[in-house]
Order: sequence, then C-alpha cells, then structure tokens
Amino acid sequence: MKIENAIASAVIGAVKELYGQDVPEKMVALQKTKSNFEGNLTLVVFPFLKMSKKKPEDTAQEIGRYLTEHCKAVASFNVVGGFLNLVIAPAAWVELLNDIHADDRFGRKTATEDSPLVMIEYSSPNTNKPLHLGHVRNNLLGWSLAQIMEANGNKVVKTNIVNDRGIHICKSMLAWLKWGNGETPESSGKKGDHLIGDYYVAFDKHYREEVKALKAQYIADGLDEEKAEEKAKAEAPLIKEAHEMLVKWEQGDPEVRALWEKMNNWVYAGFDETYKALGVGFDKIYYESDTYLEGKKKVEEGLAKGLFFRKDDNSVWADLTEDGLDQKLLLRADGTSVYMTQDIGTADMRFKDFPIDKMIYVVGNEQNYHFQVLSLLLDRLGFKWGKELVHFSYGMVELPNGKMKSREGTVVDADELIAAMIENARRTSDELGKFTDMTEDEKREIARIVGLGALKYFILKVDARKNMLFNPEESIDFNGNTGPFIQYTYARIRSIMRKAAADGITIPAALPEDAPLNEKEINLIQKMNDFGAAVAQAGVDYSPSGIANYCYELVKEFNQFYHDYSILNAEHDDEKLTRLVLAQNVAKIVKSAMALLGIEVPERM
Repeated sequence: MKIENAIASAVIGAVKELYGQDVPEKMVALQKTKSNFEGNLTLVVFPFLKMSKKKPEDTAQEIGRYLTEHCKAVASFNVVGGFLNLVIAPAAWVELLNDIHADDRFGRKTATEDSPLVMIEYSSPNTNKPLHLGHVRNNLLGWSLAQIMEANGNKVVKTNIVNDRGIHICKSMLAWLKWGNGETPESSGKKGDHLIGDYYVAFDKHYREEVKALKAQYIADGLDEEKAEEKAKAEAPLIKEAHEMLVKWEQGDPEVRALWEKMNNWVYAGFDETYKALGVGFDKIYYESDTYLEGKKKVEEGLAKGLFFRKDDNSVWADLTEDGLDQKLLLRADGTSVYMTQDIGTADMRFKDFPIDKMIYVVGNEQNYHFQVLSLLLDRLGFKWGKELVHFSYGMVELPNGKMKSREGTVVDADELIAAMIENARRTSDELGKFTDMTEDEKREIARIVGLGALKYFILKVDARKNMLFNPEESIDFNGNTGPFIQYTYARIRSIMRKAAADGITIPAALPEDAPLNEKEINLIQKMNDFGAAVAQAGVDYSPSGIANYCYELVKEFNQFYHDYSILNAEHDDEKLTRLVLAQNVAKIVKSAMALLGIEVPERM
C-alpha cells in the first residue's frame, strides 16, 4: 500500500530528526484505526519510547506533528495513550484508487523464471470407485491452493497420484469377471467409474455372505465368535481369489494386466468428466503402478547406504526412534511394497521430472503421521525439500445425518452432488424471478455457474483443518456468506456498468486529485486495498478460507455503500464517475478473488 509505505518512510524520518535514531521499517507498526476513534491508520508509538525518553502521549504528539508537516498522505491526527491515530488526506485515497484502477492484476504477483516451483498434489483417487464428497473437498482445496500460490508469484505444477493397483482394484476386477457378463460403460449407459464402483460393492456383498456362512460353520466347529470371524474373513474363497489375482498382476500376467488396463481406462474417462464438471485439472498425473517400483529401488539404495535395515524375516525397515518416532516398515518380507514405499517412488519420479522447491500434499488429517514419517524419510534419502514438505491436512466432510461411510451407502456421489446443486440453483433462481428475459441456454449456464459457485464457496469458506458439516440447502442462498450472494453482487455491478455505457458514460483512466469521496467510499477503497495482503496471507497460511472471507467482507462493504448512495443517480457528475470507478474495481477484485477459489462469476443473474 503506497499510503502505508509513505507514512512508514515519514515515521522513520521523524524518529531520525526528533530523536537522532535510525530505525528499521519493521519497527513501524501501522494498523487500521478502531471504529470508535477518528482516523484511518494507527501508529503504535511504544517501540520509540526508549529513543524519545518521553511519555507515550508526548511521543505520539511529536511524531504526529512531524507527519502532518512532512507527509502529504496525513491530513490530521489525534492521540490516545501510546496510539497515534492518523486521518489520511482525501487526495491520497484518490491516488490509491487510481493505482488500483490502473492495475488489471491488482493484488496478485506474476511468476518469473527465478520464481520457486511449488508442486501441489491433490485428488489421489482409487480406481475402484467414483469420486465422492470427500474427494470434492480435496479437489477444490487443491485447485484453489494452486491458484493462491500462483497469485503469490510462484511457478506451480498441479499433480495427481492415482491409486490404480492393489487388492481393492482386484476386488472390482474379479467381481466384473464373475457377474459382469461383459458389461461396458457403453452397454450399460453408466460412467466408467460408476460401473466399476458397482462391482466393488458387488464383491463386498458376496464376500460378506461368504464370511457369514463360514463364521457360522467355524462357531459350530467350536471356535469363539471373534476367532471364527477372523478365520472366515481370511478363508473366504472370494478374498483368496482376489489375492491370487493380485499376485498374477504383480507377476505381469498378460490376461490380468489386459483386464486391469481396460477397466482402469473406463474409470479414467469417468474421472475426467467429473474433473471437467468441477472445473479442476492437473499438469501431470502419476500412477502407483509405476511409482511403487521406483520406490522399491530407492529403498534398496537406502539399504545399501546403511540408511535402513533388514530384519531376519527379510523385511526392510527405517529406524526413526532418534526422531522421536518408531520403526517404519518399507518392504514386506515377501518384497512387496507398502504405501510409504510408493510415496517415496512418486517423490523420486517427480524430482526427476521437475526442479521442485516446495512440495504440498493435499491429504486428509487421518494421514498426519504418514506425512511426518515421509518427510523424515525423504530428507534421509537426500530430497532437498523433504524436511520442509507441507502436508496440507484437512478435516472430514460430514452430513447432517452423520459421517459418510462407503459400505453403509451414505457416501455422497460427486456427480450426483454437482447435478443436484445445479438443479437447486435453477429452481431457486426461478422461484426468485431471476431468470426473466433469459434464453434457455442462458438459464442453463447461469444455473451451472451459481450451483457450482454455491458448492465451492460453501466448502472453501470453512477453515480446511476443521471437520465440516455439508448442507446443500444452506449453500444456495442469495443472502449472507454464500457464493450466490457474492456472485449476485458482481452481476449487479456489471448491470450498473452496462447501464452507464448505454447512457454514453465513459469511465476515465484516472480520477482527478480532488475527486469527491465520502467516508463509506474511503472505507471501500481501504477494503479493496486489503486484497494484496489477503492473497499474501492466504499463501503463508495455505488458506483458501482467508480469500473467501475477504471476498465476503468486500462485498458486504460494497452493499452497505450501495444501500446508502446511488451510483447512476448521483447528484453531481464527478460523484457519479468516482462511484463508477469504485464499483468497477470492486467487481474486478471480486472476480479475481473468486477465481482464486475456482469460482466463476456471471455477467447477469
């Protein structure tokens, strides 16, 4: 902020002239003046008392007088204890508004060749089932985080690691072989991920029946209930067949591999549709079927260097006791890999592909310990960002009726959720009469933008670290802290700008120094100017919710102003032009801020 910079520089000059001391800029603490005091910015003078050797009030008075004489931005001041409240000159606010007006990328930085490269991993689906509400939160957080890191001047690579191997994949494959009768996405009319998900459910259903029958048999043979269940789960023919299929896959059996490839491709096509509907994407996709082999290589290398150790049963472990943790399994006794091994392999492949400076994993908080261990292992293996890797840990999404559970049928399917949100937006807009004079195509497009905006904003406005309750009905509301409320404000401003253009009004490139400003307009400029700080803070905190909350505060400030003052019917032309410039830039910043959340804003609503 130029105003703050000018005042900070003048304060440094004041301390030098008044007290003969050089002070660093970080010592100059400026903050917004509390609403019950006159002023716009407040200087905390306590850090300068040792230099002035005077009371806080006297020090504040002296610095205040110096600023009014030597800093054009300061019009007047008042003192409350050790706080110097500064009233900013109207011309300084006009200059700041002009600076915002002239900068199409206001509040955002642009990456250069020398900018650090940040890689962000998100989504991480399994190829045995479609994406659900939990994945939606993950994808929206990951995409938004990527936009925020870019807006902070970083080069960003968005990646996805697909869990395309393991026993869960074999379960779907086996079920399709047994009960699929050659069914395909084309023959069934189902998306590929939904089709395969149905067979995963079918496997579980038949497996449970087998376990139930075997358990009863083992109890009849004299085993207690717990041991009978344990034995039944291990001995059920279906699970044995699935394990045999996994062994064949590991051995590269051509038939199993061909089936695996065919069914996975169905799933990928289904995922792509969902990603497109959500408005997210990736620069590079990695697959566990490739990365687990790389992981085994890296572990073997670490073993040869004495970084890990082998137990008598041939399994390989990392001893992390010196780091306050336990021993961690890296390779099983039969030589097969675990998830940690795969993550090491994925890291290795990524590091070969990209000069990564920072790695951010968007993964739920149930994996906190896993990433603590991974960080230590990657550091031990020599990855420069290993110790500093960021686990962007987020909470679970719960429903009004409790937690989501796959096997109990309470999972909210992502595709169904998106469709329902769009339908709700269409119905609500119709009921409120917002679709008058629109073509069917326009109605459909606005319903899509508003429905998705409602969904994304509802999820992203919540602090990611917290568990959240998702209630679709609450998200589509044209009042309060919602996506549609913000979108509607944007559309309202765009309508005003169209009317102004129709009236032949040209928006000036800059306002004159003496352009009229009232208190609410100054508050609005101050709030707009906070956008850069909000973006920077969101980058430090990895916090999309910080952007969402800023957006809401800005829109709320604009609506308060709009309630009190007419724009197009302003009494004087110079007031009209000032307000149009204000409105235009509020819309610009709203559009920019919502884009950081992956949310579109409609021109009409």
